[in-house]
Amino acid sequence: MTMVSADGVRESAGRPGAVYLLGPLVVAGLAAAGVVATYRVFVGTISGQWLDTAAMLGTDVEHPRVAEILGRTMDATTLTSLVLVCIVAAAVGLFRKRADLAIAAAVLVLAANITTQLLKGSLPRPPSDGLTYPNSLPSGHATAAASVAFALVLVLPPALRATAALIGAAYTAVISIGTVWAQWHRPSDVVAAVLVVLAWGAVAVLGLRLVRWRRAARPGRPSWLGVVPLLATAAITAPVTVLGLLLGKTSESMTTTPEPSRLTFLTGAAGTAAVVAIGFLVWLWLTTDDENIATP
Repeated sequence: MTMVSADGVRESAGRPGAVYLLGPLVVAGLAAAGVVATYRVFVGTISGQWLDTAAMLGTDVEHPRVAEILGRTMDATTLTSLVLVCIVAAAVGLFRKRADLAIAAAVLVLAANITTQLLKGSLPRPPSDGLTYPNSLPSGHATAAASVAFALVLVLPPALRATAALIGAAYTAVISIGTVWAQWHRPSDVVAAVLVVLAWGAVAVLGLRLVRWRRAARPGRPSWLGVVPLLATAAITAPVTVLGLLLGKTSESMTTTPEPSRLTFLTGAAGTAAVVAIGFLVWLWLTTDDENIATP
C-alpha cells in the first residue's frame, strides 16, 4: 500500500517493524537506568551529595516579589491541577476521536506521580552532607509539571505539538529550577523526576503502538520548530553542566564539606535545563511517530 504525503511524495506503508516497538522500550529502559544512576551518584556517594547540596544552598530567593511569584507558581502544581489536566487531556483525546491517547495520557500522569511518591518515601538517604533532611528524590513538583506537559503534548493535534512541547519544557524547567532556588529540592531530585516521567511516557507510547500494531504506518518527523530550540538548549547546557561538575569536584573547599556557591547552583540549573530539553526532545519524537499512523 502507498500513501501520498503533504508534499506530494508517495511513501510506502505497511505494518511497522520491530524498531517501531523497540524505540519506546529503549527510551523507557534508559530513563529508568538514569533514575538509578542519579540516585546512586548524588545520594549514594559523599562527593555527589556534597555537590548536590552545595547547589541547593548556593543561592537564596532574595527578592520578595520574585519569591511570591515563584511560590504561587509552584503551589499551583498540586493534585487539583493534575486532575484538571487529566480531564482536559481526556476531553481533547475524545474530541479527536482518539480515546487511546486520552487513556495513555491519564496512565502517564497517574503512574509517574505515584512512582515518584513511592520512591520518595522508600529510598534511604544517608546524611553524608551533614543535613538530616529526609529523602526528597524524585521531586513531586517537577514530576507533576513534566507529566502534565507530556500529557498535553500527547493528546494535542500534530500541528500544535511542537509549540506545546516548547511551552511545557519551559514550564517544567521553571518549576524544577525554582524548587532548587527556593531550597525545596536538590538538582538530582528534579532530574530524577523528569526521567521518571519520560520512562512512563515511553511505556504509554509502547502501549499505544501495541494496540495499533496492525495498522499501516509511515515514519514521522517532529517539527523543526520544536526540535531546534530544544536541541540548541541541550547543546549549550550539557557542556556547561559537565564543566561545572568538574570544577566543583576539584574545588579545594569541596573536599572537606559542601561549600555553597553560585557556581554549583548554576551547574545544577544547567543540568536540569539539559535533562528537560533532552526529555522533551525525545518525547516529541515519540509522540510524532505515534501520530503518523494511517487508519485502515
